[in-house]
Amino acid sequence: MNLPNKLTVSRFVLAALFIWTMLAPIPYGRTLALFFFCIAGVTDFLDGRIARSRGLITNFGILMDPLADKILVCSAFILFVESSHTHPGARVKVAAWMVIVIVTRELAITGLRLLAVSKNLVLAAEKFGKHKTISQLITIIALLVVEADPEWPAPLQNFFNGWAPQFAAVMLWVAVILTAISGLIYLWRNRALYMEDV
Repeated sequence: MNLPNKLTVSRFVLAALFIWTMLAPIPYGRTLALFFFCIAGVTDFLDGRIARSRGLITNFGILMDPLADKILVCSAFILFVESSHTHPGARVKVAAWMVIVIVTRELAITGLRLLAVSKNLVLAAEKFGKHKTISQLITIIALLVVEADPEWPAPLQNFFNGWAPQFAAVMLWVAVILTAISGLIYLWRNRALYMEDV
């Protein structure tokens, strides 16, 4: 197994650790969740970069890399719905409908890509899709900071309390809007794939 694929596999492990720390009532659980998510984000950046620069693109990586990303991102947003509604004092509420939009988009595009593969086609990434991914990652990190900062020393809490909840709330809306728009654009531009025999 080459290095990019090892990094992809490590992201599955990090996703499992992230989910566990979000759910388990352990000391500094949210801080650990933030740490694991950030490390997973770094592996996502590195595995693709290394695979392309060294010519190490494999079928395993093509399948598992986006799967690991979707598990990590979708799990995070689903967990935020639970945590923000089971804790009355949550400073940022993540509505279930927002997560439904995000998960639906990811499932729809995954299905479209599988359809393209069945026809020996490769769908290129869209600019809006890249912006969507960046906005989702920033949103998740911001929401994790908001949830984790009560575990931190007072000076750090005071620093983040002044702006982090508002920033996270704005980024949540940005992520949902970009996710919806990018999904619709992607489906429209590639409509020939699923409309040809309607």
